[in-house]
Amino acid sequence: MSNGPVGVAIVGAGVISGQYLRNLNAFPDVRVVAVADLDTDRAAAVAREHDVRVSGTLGAVLSLAEVELVVNLTIPAAHASVALESLRAGKHVYGEKPLAMDVDEAAKVMAEAQSRGLRVGGAPDTFLGAGLQSAVHALRAGTIGEPVAVTAATQSLGPESWHPSPEFLYARGGGPLFDLGPYYLTALVSLLGPVTRVAAGTRRAREQRVIGSGPKAGTAFPVEVPTHVNALLDFPGSATATATFSFDSAVNRRMIEIIGTEGALSLPDPNTFDGPLLARGPADLDWRELPVAGTTAGRGIGVLDMARSIRAGTPHRASGELAYHVLELMSAITESGELAQFRTVGSTVAAPEPLPAGWDPYEATLS
Repeated sequence: MSNGPVGVAIVGAGVISGQYLRNLNAFPDVRVVAVADLDTDRAAAVAREHDVRVSGTLGAVLSLAEVELVVNLTIPAAHASVALESLRAGKHVYGEKPLAMDVDEAAKVMAEAQSRGLRVGGAPDTFLGAGLQSAVHALRAGTIGEPVAVTAATQSLGPESWHPSPEFLYARGGGPLFDLGPYYLTALVSLLGPVTRVAAGTRRAREQRVIGSGPKAGTAFPVEVPTHVNALLDFPGSATATATFSFDSAVNRRMIEIIGTEGALSLPDPNTFDGPLLARGPADLDWRELPVAGTTAGRGIGVLDMARSIRAGTPHRASGELAYHVLELMSAITESGELAQFRTVGSTVAAPEPLPAGWDPYEATLS
């Protein structure tokens, strides 16, 4: 297919699928044609709820000629296998974060796509929202001069107090770094470019956690990953950053601050799509709010940008290369914490170009 809306299949009918389906169904340049899940009854129920015509197994959905792009919302352990099967069926793939469980799996996905002339995209797409896009423009306009240093943090006591089944968030591929880190690291790379090396210290506060809500409340489960990570990131020719990712903090914090030669920027929570965006100059007594412009449509705008780029033959912004670099960055942080050594990040990626002014997800641009 070379024109008209891009046909999309949702694979994985869990909770997050509702956000994607509501948004993608509202974007005229994509058309959701199928929902797949290992639990075909759940796939059918989600498809009915969102007026999607077809549901079933992954194989059945991949056999549909009108499916051009698979949106992979499965659990992290299945990300690579679903992506590879979709690519081998001739479909482009956009996946939830992380791209794969490890760099070797992700490399196989990227190589498969390249060999077949297909595209890979990856969440998060929050960096395409109005808040972080406005931050990109502020940096490029020299609002704070040249970036010098960054402080980023996401801290809480962890999700087991409210999540009824939090075990996977403390297993391999989880923890605060792999669960929340992609939002912060993707934002930083989109603002400052790639990271070349990292150093980190990691801790695990407790060997077990206890589920605090739902039918399994009171059940203890093992912790397999670090639950507090402090990282130092080196952006060549630009800033250095300190980043904290913690499930051990009684202080809740979600922040990114960039210090420049002429002031500072305070960015919005990178797990959101809007503001506020704050600036402060050398003579300012307090922060001042900067204008924020762009889309706040939410999850799925990365899929839409990818779909439009497929039709136009232009690069998409929430790319597989970006997701791969962030995955390698998280893996290097983990290795550094284990080995107490600086680790080099071998991959590189250009900071994505900002969305054009007036980019509207609700406008029909494909005919």
